[in-house]
Amino acid sequence: MQTDLTFDPLPRHAPTAALPLTVNLRCPPPDVYVPPHQHDWAQLAYPLRGGIRISAAGMTWLVPALRAVWIPPHIEHDLLMLGEVEFRTVYIAPEVAPLPLDACSVIEVSDLMRALFEALSEADQVRPEASLRQRQVTALLLTEIRRAPPLSLGLPMPQDRRLQALCQALIDDPGSPLALESWADRVGASTRTLARLFQDEFKMSFGAWRQQLRLARALDLIGRGCPLGEVADRLGYASPAAFSAMFKRAFGVPPSRFMTARPAAE
Repeated sequence: MQTDLTFDPLPRHAPTAALPLTVNLRCPPPDVYVPPHQHDWAQLAYPLRGGIRISAAGMTWLVPALRAVWIPPHIEHDLLMLGEVEFRTVYIAPEVAPLPLDACSVIEVSDLMRALFEALSEADQVRPEASLRQRQVTALLLTEIRRAPPLSLGLPMPQDRRLQALCQALIDDPGSPLALESWADRVGASTRTLARLFQDEFKMSFGAWRQQLRLARALDLIGRGCPLGEVADRLGYASPAAFSAMFKRAFGVPPSRFMTARPAAE
């Protein structure tokens, strides 16, 4: 259940001219919601445990462990912690931004990137000036972020109120088996109208949008350690094999790849 805000989204260590990249470890209360806000710097939010739902610029991302969402400066965004969450927020001065400053995106976090995040721990950031080691690690980390493969985990959110009701219901229950015809009855629009609205607003079909949602939710559940059978059941697949086949078509690797790659507790 979503709880009231008791979590300050501002960093303990904001980027400066001497330290253009800082890493903050955040441990908010479970299920806490952080209302819309923005920063003067870019942000990379990277869950170590649990997942985060972030909405910005008409899109929603479900960000599990081993993934990070990039939010440029001055883009308003809100956050919802999905259960118990521990995550790092990397704040980057716009002058050294490794990714575009006009759009949000999700990237894969490599083992090297994780090690560099750890090297730039908060304990090392209390110094007034950056050491030679900090500057070298920062330069390498910016290069790794720039080279990180982007992932298609963003969910476009609709403007039409009928689509809003449908999409929010699926976010709450991504395993719902209801076909578009059944949703049409529930939201007060014809099936043909809903199909047209999905194409007009998202440039994709209802089925494609739902699959994108299920993929994002699957990564979140796998990151939490859920067995594949449970993941398949919660997302509406007839069997773990059917779920694994869909997952491999989308990502090119089986879901077990993400289970074995889960980071150790930090």
